[in-house]
Amino acid sequence: MKVCFWGDIAGALTGNTSGGSELQVALLAKGLAKGGHEVVCIDNEIREDFITSEGIKVFRIKGWNSGIRFIRLFTHRLPQLYLLLKKQKADIYYCRMRDYTHLLAFWAARKSKAKFILAMASDLDAMDFRMRFKYYYLPNRGGGWWLFNGILSEIVHPWLLRKADSVFVQHEGQEQILLQKGIKSVLFPNLIDLTQIPVISNPIHRDYVYVGWLDKRKGFAEFFEVIMNAPLHTFKVIGPPRDKTGYLYFEKLKSFQNVSLLGELSHSDTLLNIANSKALISTSPMEGFPNIFIEAWACGIPVLSLFVDPGGVIKREELGVVADGNLERLLKALASTRNIDEFAKKAKSYVEHHHVLNGNKIKEINDLFNEILDNENS
Repeated sequence: MKVCFWGDIAGALTGNTSGGSELQVALLAKGLAKGGHEVVCIDNEIREDFITSEGIKVFRIKGWNSGIRFIRLFTHRLPQLYLLLKKQKADIYYCRMRDYTHLLAFWAARKSKAKFILAMASDLDAMDFRMRFKYYYLPNRGGGWWLFNGILSEIVHPWLLRKADSVFVQHEGQEQILLQKGIKSVLFPNLIDLTQIPVISNPIHRDYVYVGWLDKRKGFAEFFEVIMNAPLHTFKVIGPPRDKTGYLYFEKLKSFQNVSLLGELSHSDTLLNIANSKALISTSPMEGFPNIFIEAWACGIPVLSLFVDPGGVIKREELGVVADGNLERLLKALASTRNIDEFAKKAKSYVEHHHVLNGNKIKEINDLFNEILDNENS
């Protein structure tokens, strides 16, 4: 079987991921390659083609930066992307996130009589426009080019959801949202590579840790409120500010004696800090299934979430506390957090059974992709 991926993937394949969704695509690509399939990735951010140690072929798009600005999208970029996608003649084309350019992968799949898979990267991908407007577009207001991309994506993405041969969701909540729209989906949990998780014999469970972009969309203003109301606790903040809200509170936190602003760290350093924390704090109002949650549990620490509980897993598996938007409830959770071996074992066991990219998971992936292909050919 030949599987083709399109997107910002090269960095994640080589250990320099630009985001959680990109990491998930890279892990899936590696799983398929280890399962003996031919895997190709198309990435517009690279200058030279290369092959990974797993045998994944990564292709650049020739002429991506050629042509006249503002019109080269139509004269060079989109045509060259479509031609390269079509050239692969893959059995399955896979795209993740909300992006109008995925339409080209869909057309390439139809031209090759192949399967097209569309995967959710966030709950917002499954929800209606009203929710995306509130939680994505309002906090991320940009210029004309941003508006152009947004309008096209809002037209293309709902259409692709109904036309895709298979839709992958991260948890049961997304599955139910789509089912209410008459769209069937396949539950495909996020993956993790446990070889990246540090092994620490005596972790220092002292600080609470916040990891991610410091901006309005990720709830950084709410996190500032947590700190303001918890002067007796110490916090580590990992990540750079990304908007006015992020810069505003980032500057304010510089004067707080109980806060360490660590900025943007490497993935390995981030995991080391997580493993030596009391708990991970999340104040984001909307997510999918955050990789950082899985990484925290793999490190044996709980997740204290103000809003998000992907598929109800935190409450169901007792992997931390969900405050349901109640700040006081989250503050009480901070005061009562205890790091015990029993919790660490339970959290790590959950990750090993549901998310680890091991031999069993690779077999599951192979069986799923073969089933999708067989359904198309039947």
